[in-house]
Amino acid sequence: MSGSSTYNILMYSHDTYGLGHIRRSMAIANHLRDENTNVLILTGSPIVGRFPFPEQVDFVRIPGMIKKTNDDYQSLSIRIEQEHALSIRTNIILATAQTFKPDLFIVDKEPHGLKREVLPTLEWLKQESPNTTSILGLRDILDESQVIVRDWQDKGVYHSLETLYDQIWVYGNQDVYDPIEQYNIPETISDKVTFTGYIPRKQLTDSTRNRIRKQYRILEDDIFILVTTGGGGDGCEVLDHYLAMHDYYPTSLPLKTVMITGPFMPKAQRQEIQQRAKRHGIKTMPFHPKLEDLMNAADLVISMGGYNTICEILTQKTPALIIPRETPRREQLIRATCLKERGLLDFIPWTEVTSQLLREKIFSIVRDRKRYINAMCNFTLSGLDTMRAELEQLKKNTSL
Repeated sequence: MSGSSTYNILMYSHDTYGLGHIRRSMAIANHLRDENTNVLILTGSPIVGRFPFPEQVDFVRIPGMIKKTNDDYQSLSIRIEQEHALSIRTNIILATAQTFKPDLFIVDKEPHGLKREVLPTLEWLKQESPNTTSILGLRDILDESQVIVRDWQDKGVYHSLETLYDQIWVYGNQDVYDPIEQYNIPETISDKVTFTGYIPRKQLTDSTRNRIRKQYRILEDDIFILVTTGGGGDGCEVLDHYLAMHDYYPTSLPLKTVMITGPFMPKAQRQEIQQRAKRHGIKTMPFHPKLEDLMNAADLVISMGGYNTICEILTQKTPALIIPRETPRREQLIRATCLKERGLLDFIPWTEVTSQLLREKIFSIVRDRKRYINAMCNFTLSGLDTMRAELEQLKKNTSL
């Protein structure tokens, strides 16, 4: 180990936009930490400081980048060129690894990091710190098969998976979606793959449900709807559909609603949403640090169905209606389709949402709540337990 009794884990989360990567990284870090295990998260998230960090977990903030197109990224806060910002990020990542001396390096989602910024660190670890285990952590679904295969071929990812990574952890179930098959992962690489299962979040009790409903003046017989679009940078249309439904049925919707616009929604859009929501008695807020508390109290969650939101929904066992984004990636649509087939949720395709269909789906799911809850109760979220077992094995191997 890196010290006499300390095991160091370094995690990289590029976080160009949204909340998903940092929330997933924090859930993993919180579970893998212990009194002898430090976890340090490299992140570009501009709001990482809003989350509570437990003991043995800390973060290094690298300059934020925002995605303009698939190949164009711009500095989020400081006015410098893309190349300059990426150079700063690359050097901070490498220097942190060289100084922190991790026993385990976990890279989230992007095998090379943003614009190849993690490659120098992976190569340095392989050459100068061969006892460090490098792991690529992949969410269940990245995108359509042909998109990922072409992208990985063009960028030399398959070669990196074979030569720079020791293991690949897929945070999903192989029988729900199999990236080995879908992304043409050859046997030389697939032997490194462990399917951890989906990553559960904090388990909450009925006292949380009662406290939240009391806080927002929601009676036991009220139908409480939580509408959330994650970071909110691309979620305005979902919120617009929900408010349009209230405009269409101004007197016949017995619903109590809390709407999370997301911290990255443009200010003008957020203000417009807030004004429209106020007319229908809908409470809005840009961000909530304990979204799972609201989910636990809700009778139905409406969201776009990103990986982390789905894990939170499945953990709280709250029925959900998903309106999955289809651009620039079809990952959310594929996930919603796979999980609907297992009876875990329902969804409306992005281009098919109408006020009438939205209302119909909401009341259909609420009437059938027990069926969805039973399906979720029978769906095991094994992600953290599997990772913990893998970590214990790595520690044993390190101490041999």
